[in-house]
Amino acid sequence: MLSVVEGIFLFIAIIEFILGVLGNGFIALVYCNDCVKSKLSMLGLILTGFSISRICLIWIIIIDGFICIFSPGTHYSDKLIEYSGYIWVLVNQSSICFATSLNIFYFLKIANFSHYIFLWLKMRIRRILPFLMGSLLISWLVTIPQVMKYFNFNKMKNRNTTWQFNMHKNEFFVQQFLLNIGVIFFLTLSLITCFLLILSLWRHSGKMQLNATGFRDPSTEAHVKAMKMLISFIILFILHFIGCAIEISYFTMPGKKIMFIFGMTTSAIYPWAHSFILILGNSKLKQASLQVMQQLKCWEKRGISEPLGEA
Repeated sequence: MLSVVEGIFLFIAIIEFILGVLGNGFIALVYCNDCVKSKLSMLGLILTGFSISRICLIWIIIIDGFICIFSPGTHYSDKLIEYSGYIWVLVNQSSICFATSLNIFYFLKIANFSHYIFLWLKMRIRRILPFLMGSLLISWLVTIPQVMKYFNFNKMKNRNTTWQFNMHKNEFFVQQFLLNIGVIFFLTLSLITCFLLILSLWRHSGKMQLNATGFRDPSTEAHVKAMKMLISFIILFILHFIGCAIEISYFTMPGKKIMFIFGMTTSAIYPWAHSFILILGNSKLKQASLQVMQQLKCWEKRGISEPLGEA
């Protein structure tokens, strides 16, 4: 039986799950509709993959959480933990890869540098997504064997205590690095992109002040909007990482369900909150959301007026 505090956090997690599915589903629907009508743009392809991967991420978080809370015996099954571990690696790294692709896309489209490397990348912006998809595949090929090794290591723990100690001492840090190498790589790219975009904005605003043309020109607005998206991704992803760490720490203290539910609630903030930030920051998505809201208002007015007309 859950306590009142645990029930409140679980209720918040369910609301986050619903918002995440709706927000990311809306993004996927808008761009899938574009794909049917015409050729899907690179940005549309990135956002479609991004939203679908995060819908899968949200489902994994909530299903794994409910199994752990209400059926812990099932959750501790070796096979279930192993399969969920593989799925988590694939979906989580896919989500981060698409987020990094989006960050780099906005950076190359909006930032302004005269360096030849930047200009070379800007001319080859359409190759960024294939490159990152290739990096994602390499990350999977490196991470999956490490996950298999990790599960085999846990199976050996009860058989040989000396081997367990040596493994922990000599290979633990290397193993943890390899398990997270994809996440570290994509997050590092996002941090570099964010730093360079801030630098571009700072230089651009300095030029605007010297020319006395005002600070809030369209180019500056685009800089600020892209920078907000990048910073929000980094902050929300750090929260997501902290939430996942709290969930993992629960298994060392399985009696404290509040810790696991709080971790699940924290980790679920990233997939739903960032989707709404993207909707508000993208003119196409924002316009589509306003149209949906207007349509809902029309249906609501019709629903109210029809009973009154019958009366």
